[in-house]
Amino acid sequence: MHNQAKLLTRVRKISGQSAALEKMLSADSECMEVLQQIAAIRGAVNGLMAEVLEHHIVDHLGSAAESAEEREADVQVVLKALRSYLK
Repeated sequence: MHNQAKLLTRVRKISGQSAALEKMLSADSECMEVLQQIAAIRGAVNGLMAEVLEHHIVDHLGSAAESAEEREADVQVVLKALRSYLK
């Protein structure tokens, strides 16, 4: 996977944001602060998903090295992942 270090940095950031949210909830923080933290986590996860999806599409679906059948199978895998993510 391309930019593995960058992706891991994103995941660690999300982990930190999640831990901060847990502390906020334990401390009975203000609702708006909690909502802002949830929105930040969602944005970070969406960014991670977009980056991984982009690399997957370029590497697998845009590759001339794969046969049409392999690309079609990969399209189905991507669609399944997107459907699951968008639920």
